[in-house]
Amino acid sequence: MYYACVLNSLVALAGIAIAAPAIPRSYNIPASDGFPSPNPDQLATIQQKAGGQLPNGPPPPKLESSSLTAFQLILFNENFEVAYFSSLLENVTNNASGYQVDDHQKRAELLSALEAVKAQEELHAINANNVLTKFNTFAPPPCTYKFPTSDVNSAIALAETFTSFVLGVLQDASQLLAQNGDAGPVRGVASVIGQEGEQNGFFRNFLGFKKPSEKPFLTTSVAPFAFSVLQGFVDSCPFDVSQINIPIFPALNVLSGSGGMDVEAKDQSLAFQADLTNVKDAEKYIGGQGEGLYITYLTGQNLPISQPVTNVSWDGKKIKLEASFPFSANVMEGLSVAALTTSSGFSSPDDVVKATLAAPGLIQVNEKL
Repeated sequence: MYYACVLNSLVALAGIAIAAPAIPRSYNIPASDGFPSPNPDQLATIQQKAGGQLPNGPPPPKLESSSLTAFQLILFNENFEVAYFSSLLENVTNNASGYQVDDHQKRAELLSALEAVKAQEELHAINANNVLTKFNTFAPPPCTYKFPTSDVNSAIALAETFTSFVLGVLQDASQLLAQNGDAGPVRGVASVIGQEGEQNGFFRNFLGFKKPSEKPFLTTSVAPFAFSVLQGFVDSCPFDVSQINIPIFPALNVLSGSGGMDVEAKDQSLAFQADLTNVKDAEKYIGGQGEGLYITYLTGQNLPISQPVTNVSWDGKKIKLEASFPFSANVMEGLSVAALTTSSGFSSPDDVVKATLAAPGLIQVNEKL
């Protein structure tokens, strides 16, 4: 099954060195279509492949600094997605080892979808870049990336996971824009949420999931969790990532259920681990039994759910622990996002960030056909 491959992918993403079928190679976005700065003819070609054009309305008159930071994260993520889907499209097109699709119709459908998705992600990135350039704000250029997948199924499974996660982060961006009174870009961000959701339905169908849409209200997330997990895909960047004013947390690795990617739909205890070596707020917990520590879950649009940690063990400043996964009471199908926190009883996802030591842990519960 592809879950073993996904486990390798997600564990590598979280920063753990494990034996994998292939060493991820460095990957740069091809410049053949002019991205990230296409000329007018190249842009017209991208728009044809994407099935639509960049927004052509006037830019908003102003954006708060935190709103611009949100667009920096959006651009950072979109650049990654362009690279990911460019690499995947190349591998399937060239019948790279592990990326062959024997069913000719399914292969043609996948190639058509990937070509459109790549072009759509390019337009998302160009649009975010235009917003930042308009307000003379640093616009992060593409990095060099590393992708730990080694076959088409694990690559689509990883795409489904990070797209589910990004859908939650775009909710966070919309909320921030609303709080800042920056209504101008909200319509465009909302349109991207819909586009990414349609895209993920295709991935879920390709993978044989029973439901093309995972939940009635998709799981939310927050910018620091997204910026943290994206670091696992970056090999190097031509800029200091601290230019984007968003904190980066150490990874919270899910050890149960194929690295969190194939968790059973039942109440159970899940195992986690994290390296808290450079986390100042964790110092008083090092070597202890986990008193005052919680695994806090974001799932759907529920208030954060916190469970006390149990069975704590330490290897220096690296912690292993368990916590309950309260599936039944909260109907935790699809994606849930976990954080190791120093308190509980949160009234919003934003409050979780303030008490986080390590995050995010990504947990998938999906029924198969």
